[in-house]
Amino acid sequence: MFEYFYNEILKKTVISFGTLFNDIVIKTTNSSGDVVGTTKVPLAYAPQQKFLARLEQSEDLNKTTQITLPRMSFEFTGMQYDSSRKVTTTQKFIAPAANGDGTIKKAYMPVPYNMDFELNIYTKLNDDMLQIVEQILPYFQPSYNLTINLVSDINEKRDIPIVLEGITMDDQYEGNFDTRRALIYTLRFSAKTYLFGPVTKDVSAKIIKKADIGYFATGTAGDKKNRDVTYTTEPKALKDFDEGVIQTTAADIDKTDETITLQSITPIEEGTYIQINKEVMYVKQKSDTENKLLVRRAQNNTVAASHVSGTNVLAVNESDNQEVGLGDDFGFDGGFI
Repeated sequence: MFEYFYNEILKKTVISFGTLFNDIVIKTTNSSGDVVGTTKVPLAYAPQQKFLARLEQSEDLNKTTQITLPRMSFEFTGMQYDSSRKVTTTQKFIAPAANGDGTIKKAYMPVPYNMDFELNIYTKLNDDMLQIVEQILPYFQPSYNLTINLVSDINEKRDIPIVLEGITMDDQYEGNFDTRRALIYTLRFSAKTYLFGPVTKDVSAKIIKKADIGYFATGTAGDKKNRDVTYTTEPKALKDFDEGVIQTTAADIDKTDETITLQSITPIEEGTYIQINKEVMYVKQKSDTENKLLVRRAQNNTVAASHVSGTNVLAVNESDNQEVGLGDDFGFDGGFI
């Protein structure tokens, strides 16, 4: 507990929220209705109080430096735990590493939090304000889903709803004729994000591939013999993993055929499994005189299908058992020790 980790989830959510409003523009028209100018509305991360102070900022007593309107600013104002989205804290999931090196990483289920944001819009003209607001509101009904890669190590992407909670309006128009007017709209949002804990580096080496279970039974009064039995189980591949082609079909195979013809049956043994396309078959018997196999179709939850002549035949054998990975479906071979 309390080991160092930093998934940058809060940072990513703040940046993603800001990018939603990064391309807002307003247009000005003349008396004929023709567009005479287009202005992109600047966006910055700053509290409302800072922008209000800068509206009348002065570097010295002889020169007044003011920011130009329209402008927008946003800030992250708080966060709360969301119990309505709570999941089992001990539950965990596994995923392959995002860099594709074959390692498997593990993480516990995330904790749901709501992040509060405020988007402040400042304009001098009412028409500018209405243009900006009308470009934003139609997308929130009342939420807009934003896809964020929350944990880069496992490429965990989630759709984060950005919910519009409310709008307040303020017209800074009090004072004398020298006072500058500022229309201020404040839009309050809530981002329903998730916070992940540390990600385990590699758990692929921790896959259990053999289990020994021992039973010991004490004999009764009349039977003094004690029984000590140990079962061993190992994962068995249900399909081909290494794409080891051992032969090809010599004739078309129908869905109901139980005898199939190959170019050669020499490398195939009775009591083994083969795979043609996605169908797995069990080899019951080999022909002594022809290159034919008597098979049991649709094994290991596969579906019987038709196959054309010249299709590759794959072996499902011991080498595939070694390729059974975390999360794969597998059966078990059992035996006594």
